[in-house]
Amino acid sequence: MSGSSGGTSGTKGAGGPDVPELEAQEKRLVLKRFTYENAWALGSLLVELARERRAPVAIDIRRGAQRVFHAALPGSSADNDAWIERKRRVVERYGESSYLVGSRFRAKGTTFEDSSRLDQDRYAAHGGAFPIAVEGAGVVGVVVVSGLPQIEDHALVVAALERFTAQRSVSDAFVSGSSGDGA
Repeated sequence: MSGSSGGTSGTKGAGGPDVPELEAQEKRLVLKRFTYENAWALGSLLVELARERRAPVAIDIRRGAQRVFHAALPGSSADNDAWIERKRRVVERYGESSYLVGSRFRAKGTTFEDSSRLDQDRYAAHGGAFPIAVEGAGVVGVVVVSGLPQIEDHALVVAALERFTAQRSVSDAFVSGSSGDGA
């Protein structure tokens, strides 16, 4: 499935969000905290959403340099793990989603591959990797999906983060003031 994870290199006209929409997603999807329990909850939510869609994906979450969640669903392959690594490196280098980075290059009339001067075997600015940002701390990790066309990989991660943040907002309203490493 390595080819399908890369998807097309389209911009808004190809059905994907444009640069301002992608920037708005990143500003909106900032967490209050990101614990090991949060990583498990977010990863499990991604697995649930992927299964509902019968998506043949691999899912990976990092907190700093540590892999804190990984799942490979039926139909995914080792190629998806390679795509995960390449997309993750883009987020770690730029601090923005892999789809946003690629879209910025396309908006300038070029491609990431032609203009970034980075090794294509190590970096891929294709949708599916999203920064995990925490209020007051910045980017603390990366969540990655690989196995679908890039717009769909990106959309799956965003859908999970939107649901995850909504769930956390509700639970925080009822447990504000609690301490510890829990969600």
